[in-house]
Amino acid sequence: MSSQLPPKETLTHLIRRALSAPRDAVLVERVGGAWTPTSSTQLLERVANLACAIRGAGLSAGDRVGLIAHDCVDWVVCDFATLFAGCVVTPIYPTQALDHTAYILQHSEAKLLFTDTAQTREHLRASGAPLPRTIVFESDGDDALAAFERGGAALRQKDPEAVAAYEAAQHPDDLAVLIYTSGTTGNPKGVMLSHDNLTFDAQAALAQGLDGVEAGADVLSVLPFSHIFEHTIIYIYLLASVRHYICHDPNELLADLRSVRPQTMTSVPRIFDRVLAGVRANAMVAGGLQAKLVPWALAVGREYMRARVFGNGPNPLLAVQYALARRVVLEKIRARLGLDRMQFFTSGSAALHVDVAMTYLGLGLPILQGYGLTETSPVATTSRIEANAYGAVGRPIPGVEIRIADDGEVLTRGRHVMQGYYREPEATAEAITDGWLHTGDVGTIDADGFLRITDRKKEVFKTDTGKWIAPGRVEAAIKRSVYVANAMVIGSGRPHPAALVIPNWEVLRHELGLPAEAAAEQLVHRQDVIDRMTAEVRRRTSDLASYEQIRRIVLIPRDFSVEGGELSPAMKIKRRVVEERYAHEIDRAYASDLRDGRQPAPA
Repeated sequence: MSSQLPPKETLTHLIRRALSAPRDAVLVERVGGAWTPTSSTQLLERVANLACAIRGAGLSAGDRVGLIAHDCVDWVVCDFATLFAGCVVTPIYPTQALDHTAYILQHSEAKLLFTDTAQTREHLRASGAPLPRTIVFESDGDDALAAFERGGAALRQKDPEAVAAYEAAQHPDDLAVLIYTSGTTGNPKGVMLSHDNLTFDAQAALAQGLDGVEAGADVLSVLPFSHIFEHTIIYIYLLASVRHYICHDPNELLADLRSVRPQTMTSVPRIFDRVLAGVRANAMVAGGLQAKLVPWALAVGREYMRARVFGNGPNPLLAVQYALARRVVLEKIRARLGLDRMQFFTSGSAALHVDVAMTYLGLGLPILQGYGLTETSPVATTSRIEANAYGAVGRPIPGVEIRIADDGEVLTRGRHVMQGYYREPEATAEAITDGWLHTGDVGTIDADGFLRITDRKKEVFKTDTGKWIAPGRVEAAIKRSVYVANAMVIGSGRPHPAALVIPNWEVLRHELGLPAEAAAEQLVHRQDVIDRMTAEVRRRTSDLASYEQIRRIVLIPRDFSVEGGELSPAMKIKRRVVEERYAHEIDRAYASDLRDGRQPAPA
């Protein structure tokens, strides 16, 4: 087994190896509305020039370089160039809370900062954060990335062997990326990932999870490169020799999908849920035959695949219905979404409900789930087309060990495990014991070796009846509904779990004939809205254990957001923040008798 594992190497060596054969389109992004490719030659030239500029700015090997920007080719160039210069990349979400950004820049001791706009820089400066020298992508001044690169090109002309010298001094065990956890509570922790952590993880994940992707295939990125999942995906796609299209903004995803028609894409359950909700909502708003056919076809596809995957196969009537649904509706939906060439999706970061997976499979779109953490570079397990156990998150990638502790916690060991938390030896010692990383997730391993995650160890709570509730499982059930935009389950020390629910207002307005001028803040107190949403949540959780079923809801007018402080930049709910913010509404809901589905009037 060990002889089959990739040898240790630096990321710079991996990048050069992956780009050794010239390619016309390694990265592709929209420039002035048109897809514009960056070739392997252009990419390496820019990276080498920028690496010289970084060292020419006074940085030394091992110095940290901050990177705050939305996804674009410049992001990748800065990432690669920092590594080629022998420095350490510190990626930061552009949506990160200002106090956390200031903390990261100070804690990491960043000597240089790349950012995409002057507005971002001024926003950071207004927060009082002490900024290092900042280079701006979209600038015409002396601080512009283009000017910085030109300066690097001049330095490189004087010393053509400089970049080779920077690379030669690197070792696979050197720190490559210092990436901070999202910080759902307290300050973020700096996760130290070595060159070997990332080169090993990218190659092992590619070998097991994306081995079906052919060289030259079109792939699309929509998740932020600042997240370790999509950051490592950059290297995986590089090794796979695909054309890597970059979606600049999630709001442009549908247009980019239709234009690129990718053959694979990584995503998260939140996006899968929203795409389906959008399809259903558009059909309902369109009305007529479409409003009936689309939900029917999606439901038939889901039940057909559920019978194939989990049952004894579909009965003859269901098989005929699916053949009709596929020909009349499902194939058209798939083409309309730009997914007619899609071979498979890869999903990570959170639990994907089986109903969602079966609905996509009914569309002819398998979703392969994987699992990992920032601390695991991040991939620990992946699924494969030929070995895809729905409801599980795959098997360990080659060279990775997984075991379940006595208390149910998932532990992992291997070359993918971080070096530790930066400047936090106690936290590191608590997280890693004898090489085993304590993931904080609770799970099981089935007889076929597939890992199944049940919830986060710290998020599982006990009701006052002594029943343990895994909120993620219940939330996934609720979010199956087209009427629900988001949900968070609570109930620690309470008689039963309850749910904070954000309605899908577009669909709900259409069904109930709600006035267009009525604000969401008013609608959450209308009894017809409360009754409809309560009934919907109860229906969606009716197949769970009785103690998991939702009896009380609190309607929230607007979705949780990073800007509002309820979500981390990785789009994970800050549960403590949300519970504190809606404590009054939660207390009133529990104080009320909601057996008839009623919610107390506003105070």
